[in-house]
Amino acid sequence: MKYRKQIRESARLAEPYCVSKGEKFRLKDYDPRDTGDVKNKEQGLKIIENRAGLLSNLQEKLYAQDRWALLLVIQAMDAAGKDGVIKHVMSGVNPQGCEVHAFKTPSAEELNHDYLWRAHRCVPERGKIGIFNRSYYEEVLVVRVHPTLLQAQKLPDPLITKHIWERRYEDINAFEHYLTRNGVVTRKFFLHVSKKEQKKRFLERLEDSKKNWKFSMADVKERAYWKDYQEAYEEMIQNTATKHAPWYVIPADNKWYTQLIVASTIISTLEDLDLSFPDLDKEKKKELEGVRDSLLHEKD
Repeated sequence: MKYRKQIRESARLAEPYCVSKGEKFRLKDYDPRDTGDVKNKEQGLKIIENRAGLLSNLQEKLYAQDRWALLLVIQAMDAAGKDGVIKHVMSGVNPQGCEVHAFKTPSAEELNHDYLWRAHRCVPERGKIGIFNRSYYEEVLVVRVHPTLLQAQKLPDPLITKHIWERRYEDINAFEHYLTRNGVVTRKFFLHVSKKEQKKRFLERLEDSKKNWKFSMADVKERAYWKDYQEAYEEMIQNTATKHAPWYVIPADNKWYTQLIVASTIISTLEDLDLSFPDLDKEKKKELEGVRDSLLHEKD
């Protein structure tokens, strides 16, 4: 009874932030400060505490069943809390069943391939959860905000047209559809932080010596393109939110709430797969029974 209640609660918490049809999506309709009907941080942390072991149990079934894979794509502006989400939400998951890939500036080898190449080779295998910290979506975000980056991709000139972004949306949708048809469930998260909160977190990184290492001048420079990025994110979600690979626009001004909703989404998604531990056939059961008897009669 407790298990079913927690599953229903997870689905209820995640549902308001799910975008599976992008046509009418507007970023302004989502408040980065929102905490739903969770009254405060204490209540949120209590919900997380009460679920201890639930995600781990579902991940263990995913691994044992070895049929599905789960790909989690996390996109956000700098200081929105991507690393924190990965660290806290996945802390109870068996490391053998989870892989994290952080996509940074493409290498020379990667630039000599199509832009989906480096992502496709990191797609999780069956039974595992894969997390993309940034992803192929950078190709319609940072590259769109800074179109000069296209020059480094060595594309033939005739392919760089005013339709390039529309075509990339089409490519990405086809790629995610392909993954879905091959048992890779894809869930995408945009951690929606406000410009005011980002400024606060940047200042914290400057003022706290333990956080200095997180600070980057490049992050501050990108802040000057805030409006351009917001427009790029909105159009990206409008064009790539689908039923099989929806976006979750997660309020990110309160880190505890971000983590709660991301965890709720993952739990709800895994539960929908109807996972279970594999049933053993009669021959295997007989074999195990023989091993059991052998161990019981073994002399110390």
